[in-house]
Amino acid sequence: MKKLDLLEIRTQLDGIDREIVELFEKRMRLSGEVAEFKIETGKPVYDKEREMQKIDSVTGMVDGGFMKQAVSDLFTQMMTISRHYQYKLMAEHGLKGEENFQPVKTIPSEDVRVVYQGVEGAYSHAAALQYFGCDASVYHVETFEDAMKEVESGRADYAVLPIENSSAGAVIDNYDLLMKYSNYIVAETFLTVNHALLGLQDSRQEDIRTVFSHPQALMQCSEFLNTNRDWKQISVENTAVAAKKVIEEGDPSQAAVASEIAARLYGLKILESSINHNKLNTTRFIILSNQRIYREDAQKVSISFELPHKSGTLYNILSNMIYNGISMIMIESRPIPGRNWEYRFFVDMEGNLSDPPIQNALKGISEEGRNMKVLGNY
Repeated sequence: MKKLDLLEIRTQLDGIDREIVELFEKRMRLSGEVAEFKIETGKPVYDKEREMQKIDSVTGMVDGGFMKQAVSDLFTQMMTISRHYQYKLMAEHGLKGEENFQPVKTIPSEDVRVVYQGVEGAYSHAAALQYFGCDASVYHVETFEDAMKEVESGRADYAVLPIENSSAGAVIDNYDLLMKYSNYIVAETFLTVNHALLGLQDSRQEDIRTVFSHPQALMQCSEFLNTNRDWKQISVENTAVAAKKVIEEGDPSQAAVASEIAARLYGLKILESSINHNKLNTTRFIILSNQRIYREDAQKVSISFELPHKSGTLYNILSNMIYNGISMIMIESRPIPGRNWEYRFFVDMEGNLSDPPIQNALKGISEEGRNMKVLGNY
């Protein structure tokens, strides 16, 4: 048999590719007819059992481990594209994703009560004043969960919670609280965080043996703190709580990592300024309400969803963003309590809940994932 040269091989490949494209177009037209049927009957787009049967069928048509995997990947991708096409057609018939949020011109901020965790002088306190203004009616509670309860119950209109730091990463406990309570992100604010080492007025840095602060603050200042190997580092609820503890206990061997504002509030001496190693250290705070509202000009959507521990599941979910041209800003994962090796994902993406691509993506994620929740648009 004559061996084909490269030009002949490429010519044959071009012919095969044309046939594949023609067959693909035919397949997509039939997918459109399937979408019409689902629109009429109210059936969901994603049919997991049907897709698994299809993969088993097509992989049974080839031999060899590589070819079976390749065919499986090919048809998985085609069915993913088919689903997104069907979501698009359903959206054109008015069957959209998340419909429970209401757009508003502005987020109400006058004559409101705002709660934050900690005490006066905490960074959460500063973030609340930064967003709502120095004359805002703000009050504090002991824990982040207490703040969530205040908002969910309606005793507070808003809560201000840290969610992410540019040095230490996510505040993971607050991600879990977003799932536990029916509160929604309506805004965010970014606060530059500049930690100082604070002690009593008669303390010297060489006297220090114990340093108190919030775990995130200790992490953000670890390079400075770890150079003093004889210092014991102890975590407390809040940086301002640490400052308050030092002044109340009156022990010159104790210090706090907190803000310079906390030093002024509690009468402490600044033993060392700006001890965080990232001088651009910034914390992102979210503003939470129990109302499902979003500004008409909001440009970030936060969601959560759950996935089983199985190859390809995260890719398939994220393809809902890819095929709708949506940019993902952040992704964070948390283990699901009581379900080993299964995870809940938190995703921030660019867009507005009124945008058709966002609506299509949310519909796909809600059908293909589990327990999808829109956490807010802001």
